[in-house]
Amino acid sequence: QLPIMESGGGLVQPGGSLRLSCAASGWSLEYHAIGWLRQVPGERPEVLSCINPSGSTTKYADSVKGRFIVSRDNAKNTVYLQMNSLEPEDTAVYYCAKDRPDCTYYDGQTYPATTWGQGTQVTVSS
Repeated sequence: QLPIMESGGGLVQPGGSLRLSCAASGWSLEYHAIGWLRQVPGERPEVLSCINPSGSTTKYADSVKGRFIVSRDNAKNTVYLQMNSLEPEDTAVYYCAKDRPDCTYYDGQTYPATTWGQGTQVTVSS
């Protein structure tokens, strides 16, 4: 498994916000697009977003468009997912994943399991 790690998950009330981080250890993110996915137990993973190496291009699934924002700070070797207007339906384990130099895996809606991190739990509940 890649040395890539998600953090920042937790419990948040409906309508609240949360920011997730994706950090690389021992390698540089700057040459790769980075995707975000989420999975509810027993369901197929849902591909959420992708950001290209420079951060100039971002892509979002319809389910999160207008609510989630992906960004990156290559100097910190970190990618972020800002999640706003959260609803209970957003409850899932969230993963970041290493893409190719562009968002090839995102465009195909499939990320190889070897590109994912360990995940971080996000729970939206009152």
